[in-house]
Amino acid sequence: MEIGLGRLMDAKLDAHIEESRRFNEASKAGVGPASFEELHKVRSGRAAPSAGRAESRIAERDGHRVPVRITVARDTEVRGACLDIHAGGFYLGSAADNDARNAALADALGLAVVSVDYRLAPESPWPAAPDDCETVALWLIERAESLFGTTRLAIGGASCGANLAMTTLLRLRDRGLADRFSGAVLQFGAYDLSGRSPGGALYADEYFIEAYAGHVGDRTDPDISPLYGDLRDLPPTLLIIGESDPVLEDSLALAVRLSAARNDVDIRVYPESRHAFTFRSTGMAAAARGDIEAWLSHRLSRR
Repeated sequence: MEIGLGRLMDAKLDAHIEESRRFNEASKAGVGPASFEELHKVRSGRAAPSAGRAESRIAERDGHRVPVRITVARDTEVRGACLDIHAGGFYLGSAADNDARNAALADALGLAVVSVDYRLAPESPWPAAPDDCETVALWLIERAESLFGTTRLAIGGASCGANLAMTTLLRLRDRGLADRFSGAVLQFGAYDLSGRSPGGALYADEYFIEAYAGHVGDRTDPDISPLYGDLRDLPPTLLIIGESDPVLEDSLALAVRLSAARNDVDIRVYPESRHAFTFRSTGMAAAARGDIEAWLSHRLSRR
């Protein structure tokens, strides 16, 4: 059996390589805040997201209340619901940041997308964010049929949201509920916040880890670093990652561990692509989003 990074890239993506190179050359790679003071400045300078059509709501279970934003497909019957967990290094962003992307996904596949406004670090460090995501996941399992007329569920997250999607699934699996989800889409996630693996060591000094889990003595806890978890009995998973992303090794390592645990896993690598590339307006990004839609459509149709 031959193994190589090139075998994880679709030849059709060659058509977008030059555009991606030009885009990368014209833009600087993102660098996150290095302290709380820098984080405060970044937060203060962020523009409020444009108002979308999402409805704000409170998801409540066992006395725990979490804000969510719900976007329902227009002009088509709802055929599934997707739990969305936004990016932002655990310390930035909101569910509203994903309104436009969630609307596009909802309309393309006939979905209701529920995006979690989880609490942010360092004001609310671990386990606040995974607690909020678990609450909304349990609420969605209970309420999807009455609210949206469907029991077909999927989960997705990008960057730290991919980490939180994995920890949410591990918590659900321990409750015997992970099989309620037909699939998980994880985009460019960081899965080892301990810095002990080769992939995790590449970003071990980033401030987001200190902000989110600096108070934890052993960050190999799977609720923080899901790479170290028992990964059995999880739903089919699609991993999306750029060839030039610092967390590439994390995605490769997670794919191997998911496969070794006998899960259905599909990993796709996109050439000349940096972190968060699917958020860009490039042909490569559009191709990745199309791959996600096709994979989700297939998974949701099988349940």
